[in-house]
Amino acid sequence: MAVTVSLVALFGLVLFFLLRSKSLGYGSALIAAGFGFFLASTGASSPINQLATAVIDAMGNL
Repeated sequence: MAVTVSLVALFGLVLFFLLRSKSLGYGSALIAAGFGFFLASTGASSPINQLATAVIDAMGNL
């Protein structure tokens, strides 16, 4: 749970800076957010969470 909240905050911060630097339009940001929302409700959410946890654990062991 804590990792998920941290990743949401990180991706939100990256999205904010992309919008601020005008590297990403508002329409593209809305589509990306919608894609993430709907992806979370599919069967792909469990493997994505496991992959993110594995990457975070591996970074801690470096």
